[in-house]
Amino acid sequence: MSAQSPVLPDLGTLLQRFFVEYLLEQRRASPRTIAAYRDTFRLLLRYVERQLGTPPAALCLADLTCPLVLGFLADLENSRHNSVRTRNARLAAIRAFLHYVGLREPALLAVTQPILAIPMKRFERPLVGFLSREHIEALLAAPDPATWSGRRDRAMFTTLYNTGARVSELIGMRVADLSLAPAPSIRIRGKGRKERSVPLWQRTAVVLRHWVSTLPCVPEQPLFPNRAGGPLTRTSVAERLARAATPLTQRYPELARQRFSPHIIRHSTAMHLLQSGVLFRRLKRWIPVGSSRFVPLVKPLVRESIPGSRRAGVSPVDVEAFADRGRAGNLYLPISEKKGKGPRGDSRRAVAGAASIPNGAHQRGLR
Repeated sequence: MSAQSPVLPDLGTLLQRFFVEYLLEQRRASPRTIAAYRDTFRLLLRYVERQLGTPPAALCLADLTCPLVLGFLADLENSRHNSVRTRNARLAAIRAFLHYVGLREPALLAVTQPILAIPMKRFERPLVGFLSREHIEALLAAPDPATWSGRRDRAMFTTLYNTGARVSELIGMRVADLSLAPAPSIRIRGKGRKERSVPLWQRTAVVLRHWVSTLPCVPEQPLFPNRAGGPLTRTSVAERLARAATPLTQRYPELARQRFSPHIIRHSTAMHLLQSGVLFRRLKRWIPVGSSRFVPLVKPLVRESIPGSRRAGVSPVDVEAFADRGRAGNLYLPISEKKGKGPRGDSRRAVAGAASIPNGAHQRGLR
């Protein structure tokens, strides 16, 4: 009497268990992670249906062959014009699913192993530049204050420059995250469920106070909503920024080839803080920057912009505003390294007496 082969679950059942049991219950993945995985399999199932003519409900895991997945990844780059970084992110989602299947159903290891062997594609990591203070000021003033969307964009871009937030952090801000008294600050939810409180400059607080007065008094209301009252998407933020930057090319021809994105404002904030004398190890507490695309910019540009000293140089941001609001959040202000002016910099020591920095201290050095 021959033993019967076990009945293996279909692809739909495995996907449901992967999302509900593994991602939601066991891993407690963030909504952004689940949305990214969902989009990956939505694109994959549509591609498989076009190639095999089989609807997703009738697919089994054996239909996902290695050549089919490679064709899907190539289609992302060629037909959808996705970058290599996006292609690798889609492959990472497929790998996570197949790792789960291999542990849950060992009988399917022969199907999952060839796909798991597909390597990540290498790609160049270009440095992200930054805008000068003059260009930033022109960009912040570009939206039309006579329109509702223009006032929103002004408040949004000013907050983006003040906080150095990622675009995903920006669109996730709620009205309840904003605190305008006694020390203006805003709470930011970053990657890995990490939260930080960033002080607001006086100009930013004035702009946000005026903007919030036009919104409904609902704590969970998005701080920068769309016309329907819902949160903006990352694409819409990038489009609004590009729209505001288009007229600037007439005044500044050097910006004609500049690719504007929310991330370039984040890098501009970081570079302007460095040029104002904020040490890099303290900057990371204000703006959690990565090392691969930003750190190579730091040493050569800071040496060129601040000759002779890390402390002396052009002051493109209001450092006095940092001092006045340093106690509102996780800001570590620069301590003078000169003898008698305080201890040498220590990344673990917050400046409790930040407000005691004399007025005009940020004006020392070159203007």
